[in-house]
Amino acid sequence: MAEKKLDIPQDMQSSLVPEMLNLDSKIQFNCHKNISCYNQCCKQADITLTAYDIVRMKQHFDMDSSEFLKTYTVPFEMDAHGTPGVKMRTDDDSVCIHMTEEGCGIYENRPSACRYYGMGVMSRRDQGSTEDYYVYFRNKEDICKGWEEDHEQTVGEYRESQGLLDYDEYNREWMQLILKKKSAGYSIGKPSDMSMQLFFMASYDLDRFKRFIESPAFAKVYLLEQAEKDKIVSDDIELMKFGYRFMRHVLFGEESIPMVENAYEKRYEERKDIIEMRHKVEVDEYKRKEEERKKEALRVDDERQDDGHDADACHGDSCK
Repeated sequence: MAEKKLDIPQDMQSSLVPEMLNLDSKIQFNCHKNISCYNQCCKQADITLTAYDIVRMKQHFDMDSSEFLKTYTVPFEMDAHGTPGVKMRTDDDSVCIHMTEEGCGIYENRPSACRYYGMGVMSRRDQGSTEDYYVYFRNKEDICKGWEEDHEQTVGEYRESQGLLDYDEYNREWMQLILKKKSAGYSIGKPSDMSMQLFFMASYDLDRFKRFIESPAFAKVYLLEQAEKDKIVSDDIELMKFGYRFMRHVLFGEESIPMVENAYEKRYEERKDIIEMRHKVEVDEYKRKEEERKKEALRVDDERQDDGHDADACHGDSCK
């Protein structure tokens, strides 16, 4: 594949070189402990975490996913629809809290974004195609001196040296979900709050997702053979991969998980009173906010009229 030009947002063009690289593209880059900028990138950390990043780090700390998220991450919204994401927590000066004088304190389980630095990667899908693919690009930030090193390698060699093969394999389907949601746009509309909560749980909070799979509520809706369920709940990677299937079902209506016949109808009847009560609360809340908005608009309009009247009445020395 030949190198192609890559459209990059204006506010990112200062550091991202606008070209599309493949695994055979050659780069001159190296990062090592004796380089002058060692640890500087960790002092300006803005790391978005993937599903597999969470698995590796929670296992590193031997923590439940809920506790890990609370301790080491901060939430943010990845798009205008409020798709939930998580970032690595930093201190008040934006320094990664895992940084030590010797380097990364979780180096063997560091996130994929850290492994790719100073490269970047994104998943793309050409218009009219159903296939997505990775593209790579240089990220030449001023603080990074790795690009001044006399060490030539291919993107593929760099990727392998940074231990990214497993990360790219396990992150791929999660990135496909993000890409599909972005490309589908308004055709699927804004997902419900419940869908976003399920997305967060199945992407990041895997131990809570496991408890959900093991619950009676899950069994009332979804059909899984006990052997398959045991495999899923006994292994974080299998659980994560099942989460991808679950999200395709929840977000896009794909029949990726077999369902109990008339499960939704039965579930609705069981929870009809609660659902209708929640709907009433949501409607009442919408009406309240709409009334507040109208009152605020009237107040602003009245202030503008008052300002206009005062300006018309003020002339000459009386205005001083």
